[in-house]
Amino acid sequence: MNSNATASKKEQSHDSSVKNEQSNNSSEKKQSSESPEENQKGIENHKKAAKHYGEAAKHHLEAAKHHEVGEHEKAAKSTIIAQGHGKLAQEAQAENAKSHALRN
Repeated sequence: MNSNATASKKEQSHDSSVKNEQSNNSSEKKQSSESPEENQKGIENHKKAAKHYGEAAKHHLEAAKHHEVGEHEKAAKSTIIAQGHGKLAQEAQAENAKSHALRN
């Protein structure tokens, strides 16, 4: 590849990066227009979803360990608990998505 083609690709890459950065900056400006209460609710929803996904993962791992030692009833109970936490995490995520959709 000649040096002109290489330079042209670098310029295109740079232009693309600049456009992405400008797009990100405009998104940040849109998001900063939310009220402090809306922002706090969004933070709480993210934390709630993360907490429940963490609990779901913990109980799924527990279920796998129970299966490994043949304690299938305990595994079933752990699976049900994990699924409950997964559902709660999805609800927190959906609430957050809904508030983002309403603002945009």
